[in-house]
Amino acid sequence: MTRCPVIDTRVPADDCPPAERPQVVYLPQADTPAHERVVHGELARRIAVLCGWDSAAPGAPAREGGPPRYIVPAATLDDPAEAARLGIRGETDLFGGVVPHPFVATKIITHDLVDDHAGAIAGWSGEFARRVAPVVLNGYSVFTRADARRAGERLLKDGEVRLKPACARGGRGQTVVRTAAELEHALAAMEESELAEGGLVLEENLEDVVTFSVGQLRLPGFVASYSGTQSLAPDNRGEMVYGGSELHVVAGDFERLLALELPPDVHRAVEHAWRYDQAASECYAGFFASRRNYDVVQGRDARGELRCGVLEQSWRIGGASGAEVAALEVLMQGDVDAVSASVVERYGQDVSVPEGARVLFQDNDRAVGPVTKYTVVKAYGNAE
Repeated sequence: MTRCPVIDTRVPADDCPPAERPQVVYLPQADTPAHERVVHGELARRIAVLCGWDSAAPGAPAREGGPPRYIVPAATLDDPAEAARLGIRGETDLFGGVVPHPFVATKIITHDLVDDHAGAIAGWSGEFARRVAPVVLNGYSVFTRADARRAGERLLKDGEVRLKPACARGGRGQTVVRTAAELEHALAAMEESELAEGGLVLEENLEDVVTFSVGQLRLPGFVASYSGTQSLAPDNRGEMVYGGSELHVVAGDFERLLALELPPDVHRAVEHAWRYDQAASECYAGFFASRRNYDVVQGRDARGELRCGVLEQSWRIGGASGAEVAALEVLMQGDVDAVSASVVERYGQDVSVPEGARVLFQDNDRAVGPVTKYTVVKAYGNAE
């Protein structure tokens, strides 16, 4: 196999910085793993270089009379008042997103309630759920055990049902049930208070699935959009976890991405994600985001029919962001308008990094053990 040329992603810093240019600040959470802190901090520094700004120490407080700040939070900001206190007024002030209620940042918004009498959380938008129904899988969002039982029994008539805690990440905590008895057993293990506060998603289960990543990045004065796929890899305990993403990134919006010669399944995934993205912006007042990522799954249902739907959104710096930033470093130079970028995560001591790759992290993390993360950027269409 002929190796594709690796593109140099180094971008020179601005030689003539303005007198009062913003400081880019990464804000980790208390439970952010060490390896993510290192990677996110490095990506925040590179965003600063891209925009000709300064980097500040992670979590550095704002100084009265000091320069403006551009925030890179580890999580979606779910308190508009806190976002305003940080100086965030719109998408040009952060790499991430702001939502009007905490639940809006979770997968619970993807599906409608089981009926008009079902319990809901304050701020719930039935209009959003109705608008995205054509581009998501069959499913329901519930906030009580009784509603979960009704939703599950309804879905079980057509096949297996996947139960997904709304706030869980990376597929953790999910359960597939095949019978009413299995549903009852799974629901019995859930606290009513947890259901009321966070909610539960019940969704048709698919086989032979492929998960697409569709997203958009908005830096001041520049927009890029992408499609790609995710992969899994064994962690240090042998469990299959996120192993990286391969992205095809274009300078421009989703319409520009759809103008490329995409395979039919990828084209469909982009269309679905775009519709979901538009509905979120229009149905949840106070929502804005500069980093928009959507997981779109394709697989076969219990009847063997092909199904495609958006699973959830991510409006924060994430696993694919290493590839996103590497792609931006090429596209913002203006010489090309599309690139292929990949980010790889591998666990264990003996990880071989290919020539030309850019290492983001390679060390022993106390929480997950030895892990290596690196990125590769190539000419468009040449991602491996």
